[in-house]
Amino acid sequence: MLVESRNVVLLVGGVGGAKLAAGLARVVPPEHLTIIVNTGDDFWHYGLRICPDLDTITYTLGGLVDRVNGWGIAGDTTATLDALGRLGEKPWFRLGDQDIATHLLRTSRLQAGESLTQVMAAITAALGVRCRVLPMADEPVATRVDTVEHGELDFQDYFVRHRWQPTVRALRLAGIEHATISAAVRHAVENADLIVIGPSNPWLSIQPILSVPGLRQLIAAQPVPRVAVTPIIGGQAVKGPTVKIMRELGYTVSLETVTGFYKGTINGFIVDAQDQGADFDDLQFSFFDTLMNSDEKRIALAEHLLSWTSDWIS
Repeated sequence: MLVESRNVVLLVGGVGGAKLAAGLARVVPPEHLTIIVNTGDDFWHYGLRICPDLDTITYTLGGLVDRVNGWGIAGDTTATLDALGRLGEKPWFRLGDQDIATHLLRTSRLQAGESLTQVMAAITAALGVRCRVLPMADEPVATRVDTVEHGELDFQDYFVRHRWQPTVRALRLAGIEHATISAAVRHAVENADLIVIGPSNPWLSIQPILSVPGLRQLIAAQPVPRVAVTPIIGGQAVKGPTVKIMRELGYTVSLETVTGFYKGTINGFIVDAQDQGADFDDLQFSFFDTLMNSDEKRIALAEHLLSWTSDWIS
């Protein structure tokens, strides 16, 4: 049931963020929901522009996602990859046949001069996604991972080809200095009544968004609830390398490290119910079950976000 009339902006990347987006989409009318998505994972592959996080969000909201993996299209085939194998290639990045259609359309429209924002508007509309799904910037930004074992790797080499096992020494955002806040992102943030940072990896998924020049400051300046959802439950990440990367970059694995990373940007934090007893003097905070392993729990977390923030502002 759609119940919310405030303008909600969600910053996300990856599967965890997609789950919260799906929950919010069930309780916020589409005209009041904007999702700003990490594009630091984007890359060129076989001549196609691949945008993994944008596609994961879009497929999830469009009801197409492979719910077992949390990404890709359910029931998709890999005949194209199989044919590449016969030609002597060793495909390491899974591209489903239906998924390739998205990449073909995106690439052709980008090459025709459309912005990534315009392309995503067309793709989401075609797939029946009615809320706004926006790239963090139209300019290309690439996350580079400096590793002990292999030196600097493109993000997908690190994350997919090497299954995020190399030891991380540092992260770099190539091209971030050229990124700009798009008109659509600026309008969404400036007109937001609630800004939410999803339970995505703070360093890999959220840092690229907040690093777009001026965007972190723009978000922090809004006199509204600006709430992050914990990416850590009981000292562990639900999925992916969040805790591993924190340790390798020299951070203490704690909720305080996460809130410190967002210091000055958020004024509220949702802590998982397993972590009762945590205290954050400078933030409003709430305990709730943040493990979104069912549709009902995704909706419940979304509803809690809305109800908890309905009666307070910074």
